[in-house]
Amino acid sequence: MIAPIDMNLDELRDALAPLIPAQAVFDGWTSTALAAAAADLNVPADRAALCFPGGAIDMIDAWFAAIDRSLIEAFPPERIATMKIRDRIRELTWHRIAAASAHADALRRALTILARPAHALHTAKLGWRAADMIWRAAGDSSADFAHYTKRATLAAVYASTMLAWMDDESEDFADTRAFLDRRIEGVMRFEKLKGQLKPEGDRYFSPARFFGRLRYPVAR
Repeated sequence: MIAPIDMNLDELRDALAPLIPAQAVFDGWTSTALAAAAADLNVPADRAALCFPGGAIDMIDAWFAAIDRSLIEAFPPERIATMKIRDRIRELTWHRIAAASAHADALRRALTILARPAHALHTAKLGWRAADMIWRAAGDSSADFAHYTKRATLAAVYASTMLAWMDDESEDFADTRAFLDRRIEGVMRFEKLKGQLKPEGDRYFSPARFFGRLRYPVAR
């Protein structure tokens, strides 16, 4: 194991990321919270600050990335292989939300920061990254248009679920879990319907084929 003081900035960033939320509960996503997390690792506050030049938004980004790493560890391929696709997406998504909810006040502060217009682009990138990570962890390897539609749909589901979470006062966020279940079920019904309506390969419109037949009509 490398001592924190001997870590490079990328390694130190990863080490600090899971520690900052516990401090952000009290001090927000500030240099004060970062300094307290750095003290836990016996690292100078000014060195820790070099890991997050963007301030709060970089700290939040790193925290979410740390959650993603823990998710991959919690759902190894052998566990994923035993689950149906809808269960994979549901459980992976909920694990991510539950992990962040362990520091509920820090998460609320983070979401408030991400909701600022100045951070709209970064927030969209984080939402896409979350959806992409969940689909990849679930075993999705699509590379066609479906690759993008799946992630866009899940990103929207994730965002709406986090909005529901913000107002959830139920025990263990049971209402949010139920909300997510309904959203995932709706997505899966849509994917099933889309698959049923998908035309056969030779029925897709092809401009090249269309103009080719204009030039060389099919013999009758």
